[in-house]
Amino acid sequence: MTENMLEAWRESAKYWTEHSETIHQMFVPLTRALIKRAGIHQGQSVLDVAGGAGEPSLTIAEAVAPEGSVTFTDGVAQMVETARARAQQRGLTNIQFQQSVAESLPFLDSSFDVVVSRLGVMLFADPDAAMREMLRVLKPGGRLAFAVWGKSDINPFCYVVTHVMDQHVKSPAVDPDAPSAFRFAEPGKLTAVMKQAGASDVEEDMVKFDIEAPISPRQFWTMRSQMSDTLREKLTKLSADEQAQIAVEVEQAVQEFFPADQMKFPAHFIIATGNKP
Repeated sequence: MTENMLEAWRESAKYWTEHSETIHQMFVPLTRALIKRAGIHQGQSVLDVAGGAGEPSLTIAEAVAPEGSVTFTDGVAQMVETARARAQQRGLTNIQFQQSVAESLPFLDSSFDVVVSRLGVMLFADPDAAMREMLRVLKPGGRLAFAVWGKSDINPFCYVVTHVMDQHVKSPAVDPDAPSAFRFAEPGKLTAVMKQAGASDVEEDMVKFDIEAPISPRQFWTMRSQMSDTLREKLTKLSADEQAQIAVEVEQAVQEFFPADQMKFPAHFIIATGNKP
């Protein structure tokens, strides 16, 4: 990550910590799908790159126990501390923590059976360099597995807020290759990076499930507006009245995705897998 990106994530980290349990619940189906497609099983050594507030590392630690182990990495110190605290709360002892970015992993060649990243690859400053690093630390015959967002226009968790914000703040044109949630949403784009770096047997699948959590529309907006540095930056440019108006509009716009006042968004993700020759 660039220093500017790391600084933005340092600011976001406290909100990811605050909402870590909700985030965990939201992406349980994605974590399960990632573990399945990575072929993760008991006894393996797994590296989780850009592990955020602790997932999928914590779930993987349970899947590989008792003989296997997980190494969690993230570029932001507070994310590392949050993940460490959550592991201690769950009594997990087969997990190690390391603050590092994907482009410069502090591990020996051929150290891990599996390398994964859940919703991290699209935010790397240099995906090509990161992919080479992840392959370097993977054992020959080892497995790579990455989960990224599918296209924005099929993910209402994202586009509903975007549509409301666009009515209030002009958004600059998006560079499709810049770090963002949807950088690898185009089918085949992430797998091309994997192949270029030297991965073999590269495949991708679309994963569909509902993003669910026991939160209200108001809590959804609070979470979304806090966790995204882009949203936070846009909102700071608006008056308190306009910020309040946006909150009302978002809550109205998401009503259909809150049956019984509980969040339930249909979602589309891509999981790309490959092997180290």
